[in-house]
Formats: sequence, C-alpha cells, structure tokens
Amino acid sequence: MSVKQTVRPEPEAEPARPVRRPRRGHRLQRFGPAYLMLVPFALLFLVFLVYPLGRSLYYSLTDFNGIRSPELVGFENFTTLIFEDDRFHTAIWNTFKYVIASVALTTALGLLLAMSFKSTSMRDRLLRTVFFLPSVSAGVGVVLVWKWIFMVDSWGLANTISRFLGGGNKAWLAEPTLSVPILVVLAVWGGVGYAMVLFVAGVNAIPDELYEQASIDGASKVRQFWHITLPMLRPVTVFVVITSTIGAFQIFEPVYLLWNRSSSIVGGPIDSALTIVPYLYDMGFNRFQLGYASAIAWVLFFIIFIVTLIQLRVTRTFKEF
Repeated sequence: MSVKQTVRPEPEAEPARPVRRPRRGHRLQRFGPAYLMLVPFALLFLVFLVYPLGRSLYYSLTDFNGIRSPELVGFENFTTLIFEDDRFHTAIWNTFKYVIASVALTTALGLLLAMSFKSTSMRDRLLRTVFFLPSVSAGVGVVLVWKWIFMVDSWGLANTISRFLGGGNKAWLAEPTLSVPILVVLAVWGGVGYAMVLFVAGVNAIPDELYEQASIDGASKVRQFWHITLPMLRPVTVFVVITSTIGAFQIFEPVYLLWNRSSSIVGGPIDSALTIVPYLYDMGFNRFQLGYASAIAWVLFFIIFIVTLIQLRVTRTFKEF
C-alpha cells in the first residue's frame, strides 16, 4: 500500500509594493516652517560671508585702489607677492616664528597647569580662575597695559624691575631681536588659561579605573602620564593646537598697538614685528592697494588651510601608530 504525499504548492510571493515617494506638496507642508525659519540665516550668510568672499577673490585678481574701477590683472598680484615681495617674505618668516613658539608654549604650559590644578579643591578652583582671567579680558586694553609695561621711560614696569635688579633702562620695543619674543609673551599670557580649562576638562573625563589598574601593575606616575593621560587627551590637544594656530596666524592688535606710532608705520623697527595681517592692513588701508591686500588675504587662507590639514594628518598618523 503506497502512501501518496501531496505536495502543497508554495504560496506565490506578493508583488512588491511600489515605494511611495513623498509628494512635493507634502514635503513642503512638513518641512516648510523649518525652511522658513532658515531663510534669515541664509540671507545673512549670503550677504555677509559668501558675497564678501567672492568679491575679495575677484579683487585679488585685479589692480584696485578703492577709487577707480578694478582692472583685471590675473595672477600678477600672487606672483609678485610670492616671488618678489621681500616685505611679505619677512612677514611670513616672523609669523611662522611667532606661531610655532606661541602654540608650543601655550599647549605645553596649559597642560602643565591642568595637571597641577585639576582637583575640585577651593585652592585649585581659585588658581584656575586667576589663570583664566586673561583669556576673557579685553584685547585692546590688555595690549595697552603691556605697552605701559615695556615703556622705554623710567616709569615703565619692565625698566623699573630692571633698575631694581641693578640694570638700566632698556628700549624694549625698539630692539628688533625682542619683537617676536614680546609677542610670544603676550600670546602665552593671554591664551594659556583657555588651554588649561580645556585640558582640565579632558583630564577629569579620563576614567580613574585606568590609573588604578596601572598602579596595580606597577606603573609609575610618569609612565601613567605618557601611556594613559597623553593618549586620552589627544582630541583635546588637537583642538587646542588647531585653534591656537589659526588664532596665531591672525595676530593683529598687539603688532598694531605696540609699534604703531603713526598711521604710516606698521611692523616695528625694521619690520621685526611685521606679520601677515598687519601687512595686509598696511597695504590695504595705508597704501590703498586693495587688490594686492586681497591677494594677501587669500594666501593667508591657503596657508592656514594647509597647516591645519598637516596637523590633522600628523595627529591621525600618531593615532594609528
């Protein structure tokens, strides 16, 4: 006796339902209020950022003095700036010296202060506030105070201390070799508190279990710092270095206020304090070479862009290593 097995046919697959795309009217009804609220920002963005950038790029390709109509000269401003302008070369060299010294010292001292005053005790809170105050002080007022400190007169604070220690009066702002170091001192004094606050936040975010496990394994404080603290602080360090670098490249107020004795002198003795932005100001607003000044601005943009990419690449390489 044979048993016949009945094979049930498999149910036919249901046809795929067509994907309904949201109608344009429905999308506008859903996101219309959001788009409407973005309109004021978009208009401000176009009027005050995109349009000025476009005009600046156009002026960099022209010979323009602000009075007569711009005359298109192509890349002549850039070639003259890069290959023939010795004053711009001096500004580039001074700027890089200032950027390297100020960023390195600000980052190192900020980390040192953060490790020294990272606790929540009243003493550390008070000292963190003291070190952070210069970062939120008015820039022009602070520079004027430093100008009084380095006054060549006998009542300048630096010369008062010099005489107290047995020295004599010194023309601090008239010495070409002291111009960049003075700018670095101002930058470190004003920026180390900000870096310290960021590093304190990063240090306090590191789990205590890592240090406890390292202590159990016999790691010293120095090894814990190099193998736990520094690697965990890499994102904060990258942020501090990049923001400090961008700000250092754009230095203007200290150079202008410390050494500008008249409307036609910018850059200190024999251009020893001349950096890129003061040179841009001098060419644009003292000499009315607005096309040339626009070219300087775009060269500065590309320098900052390339330096930032290099920093990110180096940081990524160390992370992979």
